[in-house]
Amino acid sequence: MLRQTKAGRAPVVKIGVGLVCGLLALGAQAQSGSAPAPAGGEASGYQLTPQQARVSALSSYKLAAGDVISIRVLGEDEFTREKIRLTDAGTVSFPAIGEIKVFGRTVGDLEAIIVAGLKGRILVNPKVSVQIDEYRPFYVNGMVDKPGGYPYQPGLTVRKAASLAGGFKERAALNKIHVIREDDPSQKPQKVDLNSVIGPGDILTVEESFF
Repeated sequence: MLRQTKAGRAPVVKIGVGLVCGLLALGAQAQSGSAPAPAGGEASGYQLTPQQARVSALSSYKLAAGDVISIRVLGEDEFTREKIRLTDAGTVSFPAIGEIKVFGRTVGDLEAIIVAGLKGRILVNPKVSVQIDEYRPFYVNGMVDKPGGYPYQPGLTVRKAASLAGGFKERAALNKIHVIREDDPSQKPQKVDLNSVIGPGDILTVEESFF
C-alpha cells in the first residue's frame, strides 16, 4: 500500500523514458511471436556443466552400507560424529535423538532429520552439516587390468570406471559391456556403452572378444 502525502495524494511515480521504450519493444516482440534468445547467444536447450552435474549427483545420492559419513553441528562439538561407516543395520546413533534410519536417504534428508530432532528442545537454531567422506564401492569384472571394487566417484562413467581398474585389456569387447544396477530388483545385466553412467554398488562386466 502506498503511504499518502500530507496533501492526501499518493506520490507520483516517475517512469524513465528508457523503461517505456523497453516495454514498447517487448510488446512489439510479443506481437511478432518471437522470443528473446537465451543469455550467451545459445538458442538450444541448456546443458549442465560437469561441475553442476557432479553437484546434482551429490544432492540425489542415496546413502547405503559401505558409505562413510561425518555429522557436524556448528559450535556444538558434543554432537559431532566423525567418519561413521554405515553398516547393514541401516541406522546411526545420534545424541539426544537416538537411532536414525539413513538407508535410502540423501545427505539433505539426514541433515533435515537431525535439525528437526535438535531444534527447540535442545538447540535454538542448529546448523547441521553431513559430509560423505568415502563412497561405497562399485565393481569391475572381466577384461580390465585390475578387476575389483573401487570407491564410487560422482560423475562416474563406464570409461572412467575402466580407467580406475587399470584400463581395458587388449581383447576387451567394447561392444559387450554389461552392468547390474544396485537398485535393480531383478539384478539382470543391462548392456551399456562407454559413456553410460555407473552408480555406487553397480557391478560392471567387460566381456572378452574372440575375433
